[in-house]
Amino acid sequence: MNQKQKVLKYINDYGSITSWEAYSDLGIMQLGARIDGLQKDGYSFKKEWEQRKNRYGEPVRFIKYSLSEVVND
Repeated sequence: MNQKQKVLKYINDYGSITSWEAYSDLGIMQLGARIDGLQKDGYSFKKEWEQRKNRYGEPVRFIKYSLSEVVND
């Protein structure tokens, strides 16, 4: 299974993915590049900004990707 397939499976299994989840759960360090490749393959993603606090209590922002639809089969 290649990285794009792993990202799609993760989204199908859990509903969304963040860069931290991609790294910690799948070992994928460049989620944005995999999302870009999937978009070129015809997938469409919903992108939501999320905010949490890091271990130092500072606010951090990141994108959560979920699958919108498949444009091309």
